Amino acid sequence: MKSSCFSLAYRKARLVWNQSVLTLALATVTLLPFCAVSAAQAAGGASSGELRIAAAADLEPVLPALQQEYEKATGVRIIASFGSSATLTEQILNGDPQDVFLSADEVHPQRLVTAGFSDEPSPVPYAHGVLVLWARHDSPAQPLALDVLTSPRVKKIAIANALHAPYGVAARQALESLHVYTQIAGKLAIAENIGQTAEFAESGNAQVALISLTIANSAHDRALGSFVRFPAGSYQPIRQCAVILKSSRNPSEAHRFLQWLTSQKVQQSLPGFGLDPAS
Repeated sequence: MKSSCFSLAYRKARLVWNQSVLTLALATVTLLPFCAVSAAQAAGGASSGELRIAAAADLEPVLPALQQEYEKATGVRIIASFGSSATLTEQILNGDPQDVFLSADEVHPQRLVTAGFSDEPSPVPYAHGVLVLWARHDSPAQPLALDVLTSPRVKKIAIANALHAPYGVAARQALESLHVYTQIAGKLAIAENIGQTAEFAESGNAQVALISLTIANSAHDRALGSFVRFPAGSYQPIRQCAVILKSSRNPSEAHRFLQWLTSQKVQQSLPGFGLDPAS
């Protein structure tokens, strides 16, 4: 389904919708971070060129708004690519030219640090992810609650691949914590990443999906369905971390971007995007 014309068109439409809404939300919280970026530019010269960012799929509804504001403030063009954290890590290890890697966990950035690919001595936390259960308004799973997972009305439950996606790891932990994983294992529809997991439920191929709040909180998904949070203690914290790649062709700007992303004002805006601050 991921490679189908329907899937590609669907995701493009969703991103256009999300970007306009998220840009408006971000506009009120970006003044001070941009001043900091401008001050850094004054000290080190105006930034120019491009910044390539490999980002976890849960950021697909979020990064376009951040990208637009950063480009407007700095003149730097951001080229973003999305995928599961594991897939992006393998691509970088195989020579994919990226400047910044925004993972959905700490494990995969640490792999790059250990392998000598990172310009950072350790992964830099930039957010905490939130796991939710999402379903369309017309899903037989409605009214939505966590106990619907074991209901006979729910035939398919979309979940990200725990081997590739940190949210897949968190989803399995949550299901095991609720003591339902064994009972519903036969219902699971395994997706490559969290974006595709959402597509399974949005298209009706699954009645519910365990996805990131970043996706469930987007304008598109809020109009199409509803969600409930999993208890925070039911899965290990999703500590989303970043690294700057040693092979970056624009290391100064990569550092400026990460400094901006972890600045107080941007961190305070994260709950509006479905993420919790890094600390």
